[in-house]
Amino acid sequence: MRIPYAPTSPIDPTPENEAIYQRIRDRRNLRPLIPLDLALLHNPDIADGYSKFVGAIRSKSSVPLPLAELAICYVAVLNKATYEWTAHAPICLKAGTKRDVLELLLEAGSDIAAVQKASVLSEVEKLVLAFTYQSTKEIVIQEDVMEELKREFTDQQVMELTITVGAYNMVSRFLVGLDVTESNGRAMEMPKEA
Repeated sequence: MRIPYAPTSPIDPTPENEAIYQRIRDRRNLRPLIPLDLALLHNPDIADGYSKFVGAIRSKSSVPLPLAELAICYVAVLNKATYEWTAHAPICLKAGTKRDVLELLLEAGSDIAAVQKASVLSEVEKLVLAFTYQSTKEIVIQEDVMEELKREFTDQQVMELTITVGAYNMVSRFLVGLDVTESNGRAMEMPKEA
């Protein structure tokens, strides 16, 4: 990483900081803090806000999990965020996305035309990936894509997909910017089959 990781216990062990560290551990189901946490914990208040925000996106959204994770994985591919891919590709597969869909993302990369022509994708997957591409690479969502999203999803789900893609663009830029886990430049690989 381009700066040292924060320690696994607060430098300033105030009750507030101790509570923040514990909330983040609790969100991780009492697992050890991960490198992303330790990068963020240079400022416990920011780490706490991030954890609550991303935790809500991951656990309180009504967007079907396979589609949300597919969008997150495509953000990782588009932004060359290897650590994000490594963390989310297994979740995406476990949620029900087919391996050949994720393989397509790795092969096509930012070639959205190739993605849209792929026969392995359902129409809703193509829509989510078109939206993710436009949000990530073009920022502005084309009206036809937005109208199709609104036909396919509720207003709440359109908002949730938009915040998911936006949030994971933030995450990938943070991961790549600081080279969290020293993953920059490493190839993205498919998770091993279970």
